[in-house]
Amino acid sequence: MLRPFAGELANRISGYGVDAVCGPLTGGALLAAMLADRLELQFLFAERRVSERAGLFPVDYRIATSLRGQVKGRRIAIVDDAISAGSAVRATYANVIELGGVPVAIGALLVMGPGAVAFAAEKGIPLERLTEVPTAIWTPAECPLCAQGTPLTEAGAG
Repeated sequence: MLRPFAGELANRISGYGVDAVCGPLTGGALLAAMLADRLELQFLFAERRVSERAGLFPVDYRIATSLRGQVKGRRIAIVDDAISAGSAVRATYANVIELGGVPVAIGALLVMGPGAVAFAAEKGIPLERLTEVPTAIWTPAECPLCAQGTPLTEAGAG
């Protein structure tokens, strides 16, 4: 069922001179592997690691140790199945840069909200997505429900 969508995304990414496709292991790695296979490129994956940071992006993603030496100087597409806040894509992007790679495109089947579009624009990198839906993510300081003191769940629920 995923194969036709992966084919469309692969077609879109193929025009960026990509050497490898990388996806977060806990998200888009299966999709990234399908795209890499279809485009006959190397597949890389980034492993999720919890950091000490607070805030909206407290998780890091690092290219697997066994693959780290294969990043330097290579043109890499970062792919996730769905992007909302974008923490996996942001952290994978940062690690690719840290390892000397060149992110050339971001790809997703689904983009939710403006975060991915803003990040791609900020980095000057194309964002290829098959569809997008509006949504909003707020920090606690910006959340209208938090400002009203509205609980996320009812007491005793669950």
